[in-house]
Amino acid sequence: MAGSPVWDACFFVYYFMDEEKVMNEKEKVNQITEGVIWKQLLLFFFPIVFGTFFQQIYNTADTIVVGRFVGKQALAAVGGSASQIANLIVGFFVGLSSGAAVVISQFYGAKDKKNLSKALHTAFAFSIVAGIVLTVVGIFLTRPALMLMKTPADVVEDSAVYLHIYFGGMVFNLVYNMGAAILRAVGDSKRPLYVLIITCVLNIILDLLFVVAFGMGVTGVAVATVTSQVISALIVTVMLLKTREIYVLKINQIRFDRRMLFSVLRIGIPAGLESVMYNISNIVIQVFVNNLGTDTVAAWGTLGKIDALFWMVINAFAISITTFVGQNFGAGKYHRMRKSVSVCMIMSMASSAVLIILMYSFAPWIYRLFTTDSAVIVHGVHMSRFLLPSYFIYVIIGILSGALRGTGKVLVPMLLTCGGVCSLRILWLFTAGQMYPGINTIMLSYPVSWSITAVLFVVYYFMKFPGKEKTKHFRKQKQ
Repeated sequence: MAGSPVWDACFFVYYFMDEEKVMNEKEKVNQITEGVIWKQLLLFFFPIVFGTFFQQIYNTADTIVVGRFVGKQALAAVGGSASQIANLIVGFFVGLSSGAAVVISQFYGAKDKKNLSKALHTAFAFSIVAGIVLTVVGIFLTRPALMLMKTPADVVEDSAVYLHIYFGGMVFNLVYNMGAAILRAVGDSKRPLYVLIITCVLNIILDLLFVVAFGMGVTGVAVATVTSQVISALIVTVMLLKTREIYVLKINQIRFDRRMLFSVLRIGIPAGLESVMYNISNIVIQVFVNNLGTDTVAAWGTLGKIDALFWMVINAFAISITTFVGQNFGAGKYHRMRKSVSVCMIMSMASSAVLIILMYSFAPWIYRLFTTDSAVIVHGVHMSRFLLPSYFIYVIIGILSGALRGTGKVLVPMLLTCGGVCSLRILWLFTAGQMYPGINTIMLSYPVSWSITAVLFVVYYFMKFPGKEKTKHFRKQKQ
């Protein structure tokens, strides 16, 4: 790799994005554990939300290009079953990455250089091995998974092509996600944003080139996506290799440390399973939606791209509070943790209100960005306006789950998610969905499951999260 044009280009990009040069070796004071809470949350949040925004543009570009230049079958292929399968796999690994992020943020907050290094190199080794395994498994199981999901016959082939290519680049996908998680864990949310901006622009250019200019269809958007993922993985890797901070990556030290792997997996597996539960329930929903015809499938898949604007904001707040809580937990500042959760919840609710009102009001115009098919637009607008008012409920789940994860408490939140979101949602589909078939009944599974899960999260949070009276308990637990 050394000396290759791609590697040299990545180093060139790194040079101009070296945050440490700009900040003159970075401030010695850790602002996450010392600074004004609301201000530091926002400073950490905005790079994440903009990064997630570009990630969504990155993903949505594929959908828009095939929807407008190939057809609704291609739109259903990229935005339907294929999207759900990809989200399931990547979501699980991102959950695992959060385990590494929590461990690293705690060691970073405690200024434990030795254990931080072990955790970082173990996490990197894991992402490489996991990527190889997922590539092999994903390619072999793509078609059976599509058939199991009852994907419409006119969509199956394009979906399979997209997923085969997507899984072919899985190592790079996972390396980028792990590298970005490490940077955010130590309080650097800016450089992952820079990487996403670069690769987002690249992905759009390649989408237009391969699909519009070369006529490659679904194959073109898949190749564009994987190419962009390769570049993002290389850039993040160079950043970690060249840093002068204590979280420096060294190629010859990339190996598994048994104790660190256990710590990462202890937190990461429940978080990954939590993500999987969401995605499994969404896949089951996709199966029910697939029975309603290609127009409904295309509208539902497009909704998943549109409401991603809401999810990216809430998830950015959740990532922010996880890192914020993790570092303060490592530093022993327990009361500051609870105060930060309250501040983060208020910010999240206010942001959600603005987004929901805008998305509800402009739903028809937003859908027209994706397709000119009038039937798809009518179905999509109805779906959007039916579901949007209930999105407030999820804010509670997202923020409290992120906060609890930052302290290492992941098992109970995972069980709450499994029971409240996944199991209850699936139960709803096989009971109410059978008695009253149709898209409205399917969509009701979301607010019903969210409401019950949110109540359970609130109860658990006030039982376990440290206030002044529980500081001693938490300190003892940490020791």
